Amino acid sequence: MSDDGVNTELRLLLGVQRVLGVPGALTAARVLGAAGEHAAVWLAVGTLGALADAPRRAEWVRGTGVVLAAHAVSVLAKRLVRRARPVHADLRVHPGPGGRWGMPSSHAASTTAAAVVFGRLLGTRATLALPPVMGLSRLLVGAHFPSDVLVGSAVGALAAAARGTVTR
Repeated sequence: MSDDGVNTELRLLLGVQRVLGVPGALTAARVLGAAGEHAAVWLAVGTLGALADAPRRAEWVRGTGVVLAAHAVSVLAKRLVRRARPVHADLRVHPGPGGRWGMPSSHAASTTAAAVVFGRLLGTRATLALPPVMGLSRLLVGAHFPSDVLVGSAVGALAAAARGTVTR
């Protein structure tokens, strides 16, 4: 990415932090980040769905596999792309367990995959509100550039589509 592209993304990131970075939002963003680490919350939701919905247990297990696959692809892509996380003197970075590389956002990938596959299983599109919330949380804590989040969401959507589970 060109320096102009990085500068534009950095300006967007700083703007999001300036406008939305109030204490309650930062706390919520940290909680979402912890819950989404290694797709933990979505793997737990899928497991609970499989346990609670015996007639569709196999569908829940497959859906949870899609979430895990989206997460795994994003982790592998980080190692191939090797794009560093944002760094700037004005950036409010709230450290977490994340590694050095940020592209694509694994939180965005697993959340998008979960929103699509679990939304279909639950018969609702309301779950599609989850990826933008998780994406904003990643910006609020300074973990990612906006394009990291967008690419992560695309990875999750593609994983769901590859499984044929896109919400109708």
